[in-house]
Amino acid sequence: MRLVILVCQLGLILRTEAQIPEACIVSDTNRPPENRDITVVCGTEHMDLSIYLCPVYQALYNESLMVLNNEFNKADCYGDADWNTDPPVLKFRFPINESTISSCNNNFKIIDEVGSGEFSDFSNVQYVNISGTITSVDPSAGMITYRPQILYKFSCLYPMQYLLNNTELGVSGVSLAIRDNNGSFISTLSMHLYKDGDFKEPLIIPQSGLNLKTKIYVVVKASNLTDRFNVLLDRCYATTSPYPLLMTYYDLFVGCNRDAQTKVEVNGIAQMAYFSFEAFRFVEHKNQTVSTFYLHCVTRLCEVSSCSRLLPDCGDRQRRKREAQYVSANATVTSPAIVVRKQSSGDTQTFSASQDTSSESNYSSPVVAVIVCIVILAILLTAMAVYFALYIRQRKPAIQ
Repeated sequence: MRLVILVCQLGLILRTEAQIPEACIVSDTNRPPENRDITVVCGTEHMDLSIYLCPVYQALYNESLMVLNNEFNKADCYGDADWNTDPPVLKFRFPINESTISSCNNNFKIIDEVGSGEFSDFSNVQYVNISGTITSVDPSAGMITYRPQILYKFSCLYPMQYLLNNTELGVSGVSLAIRDNNGSFISTLSMHLYKDGDFKEPLIIPQSGLNLKTKIYVVVKASNLTDRFNVLLDRCYATTSPYPLLMTYYDLFVGCNRDAQTKVEVNGIAQMAYFSFEAFRFVEHKNQTVSTFYLHCVTRLCEVSSCSRLLPDCGDRQRRKREAQYVSANATVTSPAIVVRKQSSGDTQTFSASQDTSSESNYSSPVVAVIVCIVILAILLTAMAVYFALYIRQRKPAIQ
């Protein structure tokens, strides 16, 4: 009898070990589930979740019994087991767009807050909060179960206010350090310069620089975003530094105030914003052949239904708070330079023509003074010569 019981117990032990994969037997994560078992990466286009698999098996579940928000009838809401990593993990990944988020019943919420910290100068800052749960599906068919329920909660908070520096945003490959479940949409935003109002021909800046008053057309657009968001430009300005430092700057527009040569075409009503301005020079570059500056735009994503109230009310400017001067450096990208010539080619031709037609005006003041002195001296010498000649002529008869 004792032998039978011993065999049964050995069978139970072997059966229990058989339920745990070999990779988990020697893993440090071969233990009951804990809160720290989940890792959340709030990416620019996707959210990535990973859960240690061995604790899941310890709780008598497996990867086929873990699902997003209890949506166990939808294949897209299950994760993929990765046994090649150490420790093994169960991975979930879904794009940040409304259709995917809603299909697995994740929560998608827009939060309005008064700006604080780096955003303290903003009267209204919006955030997107995406949250949900990963839960275990108990296969027990009876009234009771001996399996513990596993529940992992996750969330990502995305600010919707950024500072863009012009052009080639995606070329250098922005790397964002994701901490505390905060993310950024910055890689979905880009700025491009064009030479035509139809925004078809990119602006190529020659080494010799652009002519003064060249029309520059600017597009700031968002890609891979849900249709719930539009692009809203709060402020665009130029600096002599490639970094958004306000030591030397010139505002193209901020709120209702704008440069006379700047025209805002579209703003806050689509996933693209358009404006144009004319090439200029910074006065501090007066002794340089070209003037080099950089364009920066404080950009936010706004929910379509709320964009209109975030636009500046130019009828009552006192209601609008001062715009923020900068945001986190993690959301900035260094831009190529905008180079403007010292003078346009048309100005050079006009200047040359004036030299040919009125050469007298090219003498400097010292030269004129010397000429005047020589003329006066010559007159005096001539007068003295005439005087002595007359004097000698008068003396001759007197002597005879």
